[in-house]
Amino acid sequence: MRAILVGVKTKDRSEKEVKSSLSELEGLVEAVNGITIGKLYQSRPVPDPATYIGKGKAQQLKELAEGTQADTVVFDCQLSPVQISNIERITDIRVLDRTDLILSIFSERAKTKQAKLQVELATLQHQLPRAYGQKGKALSRIGGGMKTKGAGEKLGEIKVRTIKDRISKIKKELEQIKKQRYQQRKWRNKSPDVLKVSLVGYTNAGKSSLLKRLTKRDTFISDQLFATLDTKSSFISFPDIGKKAVLTDTVGFVKDMPEEIMEAFMATLEEVEEADLILHVVDVSDENWLEKLESVEKILEKIRVHTKPAVVVLNKVDKIIPSAEYLDSSGEEMLTGNRETVVVSVEKGWNIDILVEKLKHYASQLTVNAGVEIHNR
Repeated sequence: MRAILVGVKTKDRSEKEVKSSLSELEGLVEAVNGITIGKLYQSRPVPDPATYIGKGKAQQLKELAEGTQADTVVFDCQLSPVQISNIERITDIRVLDRTDLILSIFSERAKTKQAKLQVELATLQHQLPRAYGQKGKALSRIGGGMKTKGAGEKLGEIKVRTIKDRISKIKKELEQIKKQRYQQRKWRNKSPDVLKVSLVGYTNAGKSSLLKRLTKRDTFISDQLFATLDTKSSFISFPDIGKKAVLTDTVGFVKDMPEEIMEAFMATLEEVEEADLILHVVDVSDENWLEKLESVEKILEKIRVHTKPAVVVLNKVDKIIPSAEYLDSSGEEMLTGNRETVVVSVEKGWNIDILVEKLKHYASQLTVNAGVEIHNR
């Protein structure tokens, strides 16, 4: 993929927000082995209903694509079927919106049956509105791996009812998987000796690396967005107090996560709903780390788990200080607005022992009577 990225500053988005979002979009392009060869930036009060950027800017986009030999335009927003059709007609190259790109990544990363079903469900839900009256490539935009029709097949030959039936079937299959996972987790819920910990955070913050460091479990790790989609769990034991902690990784978040993706991945978030403690992993070397922390917290509030005990794990500090000697825990809470916090480097192993002690502290508060009663420190 040779991509041109398009961002629009409207009255609802600041210039800083647009530039930050475009930078993240570039990371998403890299995650599908694409390269960004150009960016088009525009400021307008409201998006144009026909082309989002206006006909003049769309023509400029066509010229930019021809001059750079781009094969794809990626908009940092969600486009309507009409907007996609009009922009493709003007530019004569493939047009993706932000959700399309995220779904492309999910399609490549999904490995288990559950993840594949969730990706297919999200894709069909995103593409369904485009099936009404649009001819051409809408359902084939995401590409291989999906159970949607091929690029050469006209949308007029695809029945919307068939898509809806497939969505219904997938939801039933996911419900069965959900029940199976519930049965697998029942023993944890009954045990007063097991602390249930969920790792959450922005994608590529280092959750999988932290899981491996704490539990010595091998897991796929890569420095790219959405490197892993499937829920993973492993144990850490505290023999001196007769307790254990089961740590569960979850799919990473991005800002303004599309609704259909959020719904499709609610199964991975169920682990957070049942958690006794949340470890919120943040890449502190990212200049927008506080904004991303707050973005994840908004999602946690949306699924009503924001009142659970949580520890903010500021990771990748080795990228901003030369050695562990410079670590100072006295002002950690001040960095995050009095949230319970520990600054670590998972890669270097800095302060991991402090984080383990925090987990041990919460595990020691588990009570037989309450089952999973924990008090904030």
